[in-house]
Amino acid sequence: MSDNHLDRRRLLRDAAAGAALLTTGALAAAAPAAPAGAAAPTPTRARRTGAASFRWWGTAGWRIDIGDRTVLVDPYLSRYDTGLFTGSFSEATPLTVAEDVLDRHVDRAATILVTHTHWDHFNDVPRIAQRTGARVFGTLTAYHLGLACGVPAGQLSPVKGGEVLSFGDHTVEVVGSLHSRNSSYSMAFPGVRVTRPQPPTTIADLPEGDTLAYQLRIADGPAVFFMGASDFVERDLAGLAPDVAMVALPSSAATADYVPRLMAALDQPRIVVPVHWDNFETPLVNPPTVAPADRARLDALVAAVRAAAPRTRVLIPEYGTAYRF
Repeated sequence: MSDNHLDRRRLLRDAAAGAALLTTGALAAAAPAAPAGAAAPTPTRARRTGAASFRWWGTAGWRIDIGDRTVLVDPYLSRYDTGLFTGSFSEATPLTVAEDVLDRHVDRAATILVTHTHWDHFNDVPRIAQRTGARVFGTLTAYHLGLACGVPAGQLSPVKGGEVLSFGDHTVEVVGSLHSRNSSYSMAFPGVRVTRPQPPTTIADLPEGDTLAYQLRIADGPAVFFMGASDFVERDLAGLAPDVAMVALPSSAATADYVPRLMAALDQPRIVVPVHWDNFETPLVNPPTVAPADRARLDALVAAVRAAAPRTRVLIPEYGTAYRF
């Protein structure tokens, strides 16, 4: 890590001092951006100022517009009912793609980054890739499931962690990661796909498939870290030092000292954005619907970030709002 980068990190932290909690409205007012359908900033301005826009699509999903390129992270827009939030969860729930919702939100995509292949992360990826021609990056499981869903092999790029990929005005670093554990120290649908399976038809046909995280670094702009699940490998985070971290809400206390270890490993980012706290089986309409237990966990996460990283700001995002960091 260069001395210049260290100086920049110190400057960013000093600028963030004195504001431990940043609300959605405050950030949106400070950094307005055009709606999803409006013209994006010119590539030259995006490169010069880092004025990329970041829109939360619920769960761990994001749309990032960088000049004339759009990057998606775990885009799950169909948000159908599996019974998960009502106590009647069915692993036989059929996979469903809400084409009308995709029509409203997905006008373009160049790159799709998949953290893991559970349905609430991967369900819509094959259809979006087919519609837009986007290249899909993910684990070998994501590769094989993409083939099974009809995505051409030429659009599928398997990655493992450690890759640093150049896209001109931004880079994507692939980071080895872990899926969160439930209160029984397990997870839903563990497993991988080492060969092309039959086309998946139910949510149980989409296993976790190993988990990745990603760091997007924009030229002359911020470095932004994306998690899709609430666990991590500390050694794999060394040196990332993102400006902004999209931090997944833990569903249990199975992971020891989750927030303090994560904040230390990420070198206390200047902004933390909690993700994966909404009820993702309700429509993508503001204000986001939050289950009571998840609301309590979200409040606890915010408090833990403030305790572990007092100079870090916390942004609770709204759906579809364009943020610039």
